[in-house]
Amino acid sequence: MSPTVPLKIGITCYPTVGGSGILATALGEDLARRGHEVHFISYERPFRLPTGQPRLHFHPVTINHYGLFKYPDYTLPLSVRMAEVTREFKLDVLHVHYAVPHATAAILARDMLPSGLRPRVVTTLHGTDTTLLGCDPGYGPAIHHALAASDAVTTVSHFLKSETERVLGFTGPMEVIHNFFTPRPPRRSRAEVRLELGLRDEFVIFHSSNLRSLKRIDLLLETLARLLPRSGIKLLLLAGGNFATYAAEVLRLGLEDTILLRENVADIEDYLQVADLGLFTSDSESFCLSILEAMFFGCPSVATRVGGIPEVVEHGQSGLLCPAGDSAALAAALQELIDHPARRHELGAAARQRALERFTAAAIVPQYEEMYRRVCR
Repeated sequence: MSPTVPLKIGITCYPTVGGSGILATALGEDLARRGHEVHFISYERPFRLPTGQPRLHFHPVTINHYGLFKYPDYTLPLSVRMAEVTREFKLDVLHVHYAVPHATAAILARDMLPSGLRPRVVTTLHGTDTTLLGCDPGYGPAIHHALAASDAVTTVSHFLKSETERVLGFTGPMEVIHNFFTPRPPRRSRAEVRLELGLRDEFVIFHSSNLRSLKRIDLLLETLARLLPRSGIKLLLLAGGNFATYAAEVLRLGLEDTILLRENVADIEDYLQVADLGLFTSDSESFCLSILEAMFFGCPSVATRVGGIPEVVEHGQSGLLCPAGDSAALAAALQELIDHPARRHELGAAARQRALERFTAAAIVPQYEEMYRRVCR
């Protein structure tokens, strides 16, 4: 296939808040800007997917609820919709983000079509599809089969590649293509956002996640409670999950006046510009896109040294990394950067420079384009 011919690409991801869906959406946007025709296929529109952009389309999957099934099935309706969109628009590639159930559905969709219409299947692993579901005997064999049947497999970090080999016993080719971020111009000024948040001179610690258990929000709260003086500190929490489950812990630690909660934020750039320091306390991360998002705004992070985070943050150069589960070490690192603004600004400048050099769309998206063309030859 000529390197100048635009491709027709189907993308399936989870449309809710989470790194895999955010990355897939940003990838689709950038591919469309580069002249490719991009079709998102999912049960609802990804929450950051813009409307009205040329060559960018969305096709909803209808899920029927039949009394015959105790639990509604998504894999089969998704595979049928993938096949329909592929047939109608003559897709070259189905790029699925997250193995379950997207890769399985893509393989089935491909097999439904006649040989002349079959798309190539590219599967990108993002994390718990390997580290959690891959360990489950009810999912692991199906994930392994989907990877083996894919035309190409990518992972978002070297850590995740090695875990996929270890957990799933998958020895086929896997290419590491890191995540990227393209910040949009903030819609509001920094002063407007600080006014909305009721901020005066407070120091702002930033955290963004879907609040799953492996994010260790309990540890994050415990770490905050160790900081002194607490009165001048606020936690800006951009939540993609139910934070109400932590209400009792917030009260126990006396943090009810410390937390500024915003849920399901699409315009994350508005809030990133007011952040002074990021805090991420996960037990496991394949990459941690939220850290990268903060880096683009010159905001360094204190984070646990787990998974793929050391591939994003260089300890002591673009942020500080601490042992997993150690709230005392995390709090000490935070306190150091709160008390020494020059050091914090030095790390922030280095974090921004690293992001601009390694994790932009210009650096990452061509790697996907080259992969698509390679599997389509």
